[in-house]
Amino acid sequence: MHPALSPAVLAELRRPRPYPAVSIVMPTHRREPDKTQDPVRLRNLLAEAREKVQADPRVSRAERIDVLEQLDRALAEVDLVHAEEGLAILAAPGEHRVWSLGRSAPARVVLSDTFLTRNLVAAHAAERPHWVVAIAADRVALWGGTEERVTEETGNGFPLVRLHDNPDPERQEQIGDTPSTFRDEETKTFLRQADAGIGKVLAADPRPLYVVGEAAALALLDAVGPIAQQAAAQIPHGGLAQADAETVRRVVGPAVRARAEQEVTDALALLDKARGGKGFAAGLDEVWQAAGEGRVERLVVEENYRATVRDGGAHLVPAEADGHGAREDIVDEVIERTLDTGGTVSFVPDDTLADSGRIAAALRY
Repeated sequence: MHPALSPAVLAELRRPRPYPAVSIVMPTHRREPDKTQDPVRLRNLLAEAREKVQADPRVSRAERIDVLEQLDRALAEVDLVHAEEGLAILAAPGEHRVWSLGRSAPARVVLSDTFLTRNLVAAHAAERPHWVVAIAADRVALWGGTEERVTEETGNGFPLVRLHDNPDPERQEQIGDTPSTFRDEETKTFLRQADAGIGKVLAADPRPLYVVGEAAALALLDAVGPIAQQAAAQIPHGGLAQADAETVRRVVGPAVRARAEQEVTDALALLDKARGGKGFAAGLDEVWQAAGEGRVERLVVEENYRATVRDGGAHLVPAEADGHGAREDIVDEVIERTLDTGGTVSFVPDDTLADSGRIAAALRY
């Protein structure tokens, strides 16, 4: 399956494709007994997608063969053994993508000239993505993380590795001119390079940053550039520049959870400040309209809130999932629209917004 989503990847997925761009999304399950139904649902959705492609008169024979082959390749990459809350399969002539999602998605098969991305956008936001940079004198590793996993980044020049050039260490020790590891100029230069590289990554994909390393390494990074000062947290812990993913996740986990708790507190405080005025919206219908107008500055939604509605024109109307015009992923639509118009999204525990219809927003005007 493909690695973690990023704003750049999501923007690339939104660009027009040659028809048919096939999007298959579905809920998946981590545990039995629901987990046993996932392979059946996947087979049924793939069969539906193939039938739609084969029956569509707009699809040429060559395009049909290509897209069906891409769907077969995508299926080979699906890993339901380690499933999360949702699955997205995207296929078009010449390409296919597969993502495991940390947020559930309603089962859908869509043929269009663009991929269906709203569920991916919502899942990306719900995972609270962050960066972890592990600092050592001779290696700087960058990790992309969520609350549940981290993965080492091997692009954008990372990991940075420094080769020591010390032709006569014994002589330096004898005459006493061996500099401290984190005080010599070569180490400073190396960490300046790391600071610049991390800055470029953050500019392309802004996320909270957690900096991990020995206290001396953190102090030097703080002195050579602005990145350490911008970090969500600095964690004094050596040895992670060469560590495995689970060790990194375990060390950074408490700081990530603390930030998530603070984010909930800040989001609720912002809602309280906006409440009672024109800068506040509560309930799905009000928030949906505000998001459609690009007015949402901060959207706050309960983590597992879902709703099925149909568009009644001026208002949303509750609907059955299999009803005509039903939109099962309307909450994900609101999330995507908020992010597309420059707003931010915060997820809070279930029942936190029970008095506000499970979803609320602080508005720009």
